[in-house]
Amino acid sequence: MRKIFGVLNLKEEIQHPVFKVISKAAAEISTQAFVVGGFVRDLVIGRDSKDIDIVAEGSGIALAQETARRLNIPKKVSVFKNFGTAMLKYQHEGETLEIEFVGARKESYRRDSRKPIVEDGSLQDDQLRRDFTINALGISLQEKNFGEVIDPFEGLEHIQQKLIKTPREPGITFSDDPLRMMRAIRFATQLGYKIEDEAFEAIKANRKRLEIISNERITTELNKIILAPKPSVGFKLLENSGLLPEFFPEFSALKGAETREGRGHKDNFYHTLQVLDNLAAVSDDLWLRWAAILHDIAKP
Repeated sequence: MRKIFGVLNLKEEIQHPVFKVISKAAAEISTQAFVVGGFVRDLVIGRDSKDIDIVAEGSGIALAQETARRLNIPKKVSVFKNFGTAMLKYQHEGETLEIEFVGARKESYRRDSRKPIVEDGSLQDDQLRRDFTINALGISLQEKNFGEVIDPFEGLEHIQQKLIKTPREPGITFSDDPLRMMRAIRFATQLGYKIEDEAFEAIKANRKRLEIISNERITTELNKIILAPKPSVGFKLLENSGLLPEFFPEFSALKGAETREGRGHKDNFYHTLQVLDNLAAVSDDLWLRWAAILHDIAKP
């Protein structure tokens, strides 16, 4: 896929027949449908993506069911009523797409939980609740403006600038859902982007909020950082932001020069990151990369 900046219509980029089917299904049930999130971001920057998120201004479940009916795969819809979402897998010419449908919503948060209180909302409400501007892009699937980009927070410009920025004030974004701090660093590492200064300072200020996030969710994000082309970038950001000591203090404790016979030898933190990057250059095996991370972990 070619890179697209400053283009307000991506009709030519979404020629896969499933988008026309979703468009017709939305018209049939009198709702509006939009492609949103990571698929749009990856479309713009030229990354391949098979996961498609569809937001409906109405019932996402009803849209999924009507889409599946039109694709002649009605039994392939997985419905999650508690979350108001549905998902289907669609195979076309040897390609499998995972399509998730959700109704547009707005969210509010309690201080002690990252689980939001959800209300029905508009597309604009839904885009505002997104973590970063580059993930808040939308594409209209309505026949009258099919392919039109909806970019209320200058996400296209931030992609061009290679910048991670939040749609709202970053302190609110990270306090509401502290996992977004890990995601900011993950995207910066994977894409080679810079985290906006104000957002990075907000990560530092909210680092203690990570305690309300489960170890499993933290590990999922950490593994994605470890699997990046140059994982040391992510670990340096985790350390400099103060997040690393919050969930992996043993690795943070590697900082400082090792002494041998009274002489400074090497800083085991940076040595470990160099070993990790060296391995990452020749292998994408997650467990080998973990072996590199842990090979000096007991030295402190």
